[in-house]
Amino acid sequence: MKFNEITLTHFSAGDVLNSTQGTVENGAVANPDALSAEMKTFYDKTLITLAGANLIHEQFAQKRPIPKGGGKTIEFRKFSKLPKALKPITEGVTPAGNKLSVSAVSCTVDQYGDYIEQTDLLELTAIDNTIVEATKELASQAGLTLDTVVRNELMGGTNVMYAPEVTDGKETEILSRADITKNCKLRVKDIFKAAAQLKAVNAPKIDGSYVAIIHPYAAYDLMQEAGEQWIGISKYVNPENILKGEIGTLGGVRFVESTEAKIYGPEKISDDISRLTVKTAVTSQSAKVAVEEVLTAGTFSKPVAVYCAGAENTVTGIENSGGVSYLLLGTAVSSLKAGDTVCGRGGGKDGTAVFCTLFLGENAYGVTDIEGGGLEHIVKQKGYGNDPLNQRSSVGWKATKVAKRLLEEYMLRVESGSEFSMTSETN
Repeated sequence: MKFNEITLTHFSAGDVLNSTQGTVENGAVANPDALSAEMKTFYDKTLITLAGANLIHEQFAQKRPIPKGGGKTIEFRKFSKLPKALKPITEGVTPAGNKLSVSAVSCTVDQYGDYIEQTDLLELTAIDNTIVEATKELASQAGLTLDTVVRNELMGGTNVMYAPEVTDGKETEILSRADITKNCKLRVKDIFKAAAQLKAVNAPKIDGSYVAIIHPYAAYDLMQEAGEQWIGISKYVNPENILKGEIGTLGGVRFVESTEAKIYGPEKISDDISRLTVKTAVTSQSAKVAVEEVLTAGTFSKPVAVYCAGAENTVTGIENSGGVSYLLLGTAVSSLKAGDTVCGRGGGKDGTAVFCTLFLGENAYGVTDIEGGGLEHIVKQKGYGNDPLNQRSSVGWKATKVAKRLLEEYMLRVESGSEFSMTSETN
């Protein structure tokens, strides 16, 4: 499948520096009224290359651009399958026939963007080319933002399977994300089962195979278990057809690796920390627990749901005394060891990070943007707007994007733990 190329447009004169005259020196525009065509092209290509590299989740979608001036809403149409025509036709009699049943799925595009403002003093004193560096950072941000927009839509899919827990050779079925542990690793058996579920609903394949978007940690666990069953891209007969991010194939499924594959981790408890360590053992009934970390004291407006040494509880606030922070629990506990973990809920059991591997058939989802506004790289010159002393310039990006699940049965999310579950955070 060919990756959808990102298009780039510029504002008209006065909005974006798109003149064929002028130069850039040390990140500063030497001629504030112009930017050279050569420099503009370099920045444009930098933005496209860095942003595009991150767009893994968009790679397998239906692409439906909205023509410029065509509004902000697009409608995807779905046709239902016709039933089998098992009734024999009577000679000379015209059968009743059938009708196509069509349903519509509509969505509205949203706009995203950001910019970096630079001062004239920075441009005058910076050793590095600050415009180039700003463009690189913004390009990475743009790619990750647009990729996450698509990914988050796909994560709302209704078809989900949980990897079972395997301990000492014993397999235990898992029925919810909250019960996943680090021993619920993705296995070869799970891959074949996921592929079978897509085959069972006649999900069409993408260039002859189903595709799975997988996190590197989950991929590591799978490849360790698969051994020689795993076929790496170095063994492909036609390596020129490798998908962006592809790492190998197993069970008729091609795997595309992305660090942005969804991870569900523990929610933050306090001070942007999701996992806390018990400092002093609790041996009798108590609703106050000392922790190793130093936290900001206060009462929470809403209790935070946590796991306290594996058991569900809540934290209602933080107290500080003698340089030690104490968690105020909603339910008293009677037995905790020093070193036990208190972590936010949201991931697996006792703070386990849960990794999502997304299995896809063709036409499972669609993405769209407005033609001409897919991704814009915007450079503002000094003196633009309310800048009477030519003190500020800026570099930014703007994009329109929306994604929509179209056929739920053509996608399946497999949630699993990992060898790296206890050190990974949500993304």
